[in-house]
Amino acid sequence: MSFDYQAAFTKALGAVHSEGRYRVFADLERVRGRFPAAVIHKDDGTTEEVTVWCSNDYLGMGQNEEVLDAMKAATDHVGAGAGGTRNIAGTTHYHVRLEEELASLHQKEAALLFTSGYIANEATLSTLAKLLPNCVILSDELNHASMIQGIKGGRCAKLIWRHNDVEHLEELLSALPVSQPKIVAFESVYSMDGDIAPIEEICRIAKKYGALTYLDEVHGVGLYGEHGGGVAERDGVLDMVDCIEGTLGKAIGVMGGYIAGSAELVDAVRSYASSFIFTTALSPVLVAGALKSVQLLKAGQDLRARHQDRAAKLKAALAEQGLPVMESESHIVPLMVGDPVHCKGISDRLLNDFGIYVQPINYPTVPKGTERLRFSPSPLHTDEHIAYLVHALDALWTECKLAREEQPAPQVVA
Repeated sequence: MSFDYQAAFTKALGAVHSEGRYRVFADLERVRGRFPAAVIHKDDGTTEEVTVWCSNDYLGMGQNEEVLDAMKAATDHVGAGAGGTRNIAGTTHYHVRLEEELASLHQKEAALLFTSGYIANEATLSTLAKLLPNCVILSDELNHASMIQGIKGGRCAKLIWRHNDVEHLEELLSALPVSQPKIVAFESVYSMDGDIAPIEEICRIAKKYGALTYLDEVHGVGLYGEHGGGVAERDGVLDMVDCIEGTLGKAIGVMGGYIAGSAELVDAVRSYASSFIFTTALSPVLVAGALKSVQLLKAGQDLRARHQDRAAKLKAALAEQGLPVMESESHIVPLMVGDPVHCKGISDRLLNDFGIYVQPINYPTVPKGTERLRFSPSPLHTDEHIAYLVHALDALWTECKLAREEQPAPQVVA
């Protein structure tokens, strides 16, 4: 009897269902010019307007009129697709200009575009590991799956250092031979907890022991720094980071990923990374939109300031109701649930009863027992949006009998 493939798939899916972490995708249409509004298409064929609270289009640049105009103009000028890989026919003047803009944004010599931030991490880390003989990569324990995959693909030695623990990092580095190639890989903003890496301290320790620094800025690009160059720009340490990886699909509002670094590092990755060499290039239409978005975000601080204000207001409003919002020094607003069934149940109720869309964050994105709702306030979320969200969460927390944070007793003034 031949192997029953369908039964194996059914068993695997059953395990996900039984653990309460089966993922359901909402059938959404964003409404142009009205972000964070969207229309959801239901199974019964009806539609309803909802408010999106979990988009990584952090600044609403995917709806920006100048970005859309740039994409339309590119379509009219060169058509839709790139026409092939970058090595054959897919390098357009739009690609060249955007790479120059991104290199300038991060104060580096060169930049290289990829089809996504995931691919940028996977391709670059695996390639660097293969090019550097006897390389060891020191990875923060909470690094993104794409970084972990890149490290695995490099088939080099790896050491895991405790999250943001610079003393542990130094302990590991000090035990390695001075002459051995080393890469310290970490993120600026960790998107599930919302905390920020001590970039300067990490870089100082890395340089002390002759290590290359690799920084994932996907949740920082566009959102921090005078020109939107990320947390490293905000902290004035761009010159201390050897390679920066970023995305065009979050604050930039379009699609794609990239790295920025020295001309030699970028050229080496361009020349050796299989997932760059053999992948069709990003559409010039997308690149044109990303180029315009980067240019706009480099020029002004208003959106960044409003974004931070919205995040702070939401955190304060949740805390005021005793809802267990996790401490976060960034724009990320995680609300701890701690149970996959409750997490998905509250997400479903928010959508079905209140017209609020936020996806549950369950294992394997976060460890079991730390399931949460992750809110992404944007500059376009109003005070009314925030008040309505907190009202809905307050009601559901009471109904589900979930734990709340104790609030400090009011100060009595004599």
